[in-house]
Amino acid sequence: MSRERPTQNDERLAGLIAGANELRPELHRYCARLMGSVIEGEDVVQDTLVRAFVALQDREETPPLRPWLFRIAHNRALDLLRARAVRMAEPIDAAADIADEASPDPVEMLMRHEAVRTAVSRFVELPILQRSVVILKDVLGETLIDIAALLDLTVDAVKGHLARGRARLREINGQARLAPEAKPASPAVARYVALFNQQNWDGLRALLADDVKLIQSSHPLRIGSADVGMFFSIYAKVDGLRLAPAWLEGREVIAVFADPADPKPSYMMWLEWQGGRISFIRDYRYVRYAIADAELALAIH
Repeated sequence: MSRERPTQNDERLAGLIAGANELRPELHRYCARLMGSVIEGEDVVQDTLVRAFVALQDREETPPLRPWLFRIAHNRALDLLRARAVRMAEPIDAAADIADEASPDPVEMLMRHEAVRTAVSRFVELPILQRSVVILKDVLGETLIDIAALLDLTVDAVKGHLARGRARLREINGQARLAPEAKPASPAVARYVALFNQQNWDGLRALLADDVKLIQSSHPLRIGSADVGMFFSIYAKVDGLRLAPAWLEGREVIAVFADPADPKPSYMMWLEWQGGRISFIRDYRYVRYAIADAELALAIH
């Protein structure tokens, strides 16, 4: 028996990892809109998976993966939003007549299109329950019954939140600026990008702080200039990459173009600096879905 237990646990963890990897893009679409940030949304996804791995150790059986992970992600996002002192949604006083059909009518399809094209950052202007319901229904296509189960609401309450959220979203989109604001690159990021495009790996290593940290999705955390320096050794073997300074959600980031024929970046990086040296690198190479909904603007030359 003592030999079977680790094997069973290993199999359960392997199943969780495989299933979670398939769900990551959907989890991110949900969490990014809840948080109003593709960067913070990915942080919630990462935290969700860590919490799921820990929780699995105390369970005899693995729960149904999709609703379980979405529940963990939802609760973690709410914790972070409460920490920001964001108010919860107002009480529902009446349920709207909302369709929930496999083939929705044209008005229903229009509402879903409205949500999908809405910029991630605008969702934070909705109260949290309206936000959750609109994302789950109109972006991810969940049923009213499943949404009610996830959020611990009645179906009528879900309909009410959905009606209000859709109406408010139309107002927000009608007032929103069409394109994100672009700004010049900082000298530090411009230098990093220039050295990377020149493949000057030693020059980049010289920019690293002694205690620099590197995060790449579910890969192990790298700490220290020697270990993080291997990051550039790996990139030295990749042909055809081009970096460009950019801005996202008010944060200076770096757009990575992996396909010269594609005008859209494939993924992004962002850096933190301390005392003129790089103290932190976040590389999104292995979670490219994160940039799909990003309101990214290339820096002005």
